Amino acid sequence: MFKTNRLEWKSLLDLTARVGNNPLLTNASTGNISAKLDDTMWIKASGKWMASALHDDIFIPLNLKDVQECLRRGLDPAERFPGASLETAMHAALPHPVVLHVHSVNTIAWAVRRDARARLATRLDGLRWQLVPYVASGLPLYREVRHALTADPGADVFIMANHGLVIGGNDVAQIEDLLIDVEQRLNIRPRPVPCPRYSALAKICERSPWDLPHDDGVHALSTDAISRTILAGGLLYPCQAIFSDDETEDLFQPVEYLDCRHARCTHRKFMIVEELGVVINKTARPAEVAMLSGLARVTQRLGASVPVRYLTQAELAELSGQVVYRYRELANMNQMSGHA
Repeated sequence: MFKTNRLEWKSLLDLTARVGNNPLLTNASTGNISAKLDDTMWIKASGKWMASALHDDIFIPLNLKDVQECLRRGLDPAERFPGASLETAMHAALPHPVVLHVHSVNTIAWAVRRDARARLATRLDGLRWQLVPYVASGLPLYREVRHALTADPGADVFIMANHGLVIGGNDVAQIEDLLIDVEQRLNIRPRPVPCPRYSALAKICERSPWDLPHDDGVHALSTDAISRTILAGGLLYPCQAIFSDDETEDLFQPVEYLDCRHARCTHRKFMIVEELGVVINKTARPAEVAMLSGLARVTQRLGASVPVRYLTQAELAELSGQVVYRYRELANMNQMSGHA
């Protein structure tokens, strides 16, 4: 369907690039897409940026029978095949010829709610959709997706709790039409936030390891009181785990202005300066900054009274192992300086 049909393959690349260049759908190397052709599954490679689909070879071919054999033996194909996406098992679980997974800001804002199922029911009415409980990527997610398909074999929209959106379709056009429909249904207007205090932030950055972010939207993590309160509750979704370290518990907590230049802070990738804005460590990679941008967009779409479902301690413990390593790998590989 794809490699033998240049127009269809070009359509796949075009959609991949459009999605990858939309910060409301993906950040850095997050998100992935696949297309099944006969015995081959073409899938975005680990660490590749969807945004670069038109000028970089971001897809790798996997023998679908080999992938399925791994799954039958209880093995994660992402560990078996070099360069395979972390979500390879999930893509293989779905019967659709084309599968798109995005970290949609609007979807995540619904998917981190404890009342997500009830809230989504009215907005997605008429669609074949399933809410997939949060589990780690890889085999656990593969099993949950298979369970969702058992409940509704015809489902083609999957809301991943505390994670994102997955859409399956027969071809590229169907995927894009369904993506547009879901995004319109789940659209949330971000609330206005106070402007950052640039003069104060500039003083922090003088002769220091800190710099101002290129995306002014990141400052909402500091200047918006509701965002600060939400961040105080814990981690919302796995992408935040790329910053995990010994200070995870207070990493997203505001730092007082007078403490900003303290030596103990200089190893951090960023600092949320209380009510003033955000400064970024000059060693931070573009992917890490992009993750912060996505987080700011999510918190701006969560109201003060929203019942947030944070990742549990057990889930965080699981993320502290191999999955976090893979997320960091995604952040470190194949950087695109133009997306800093």
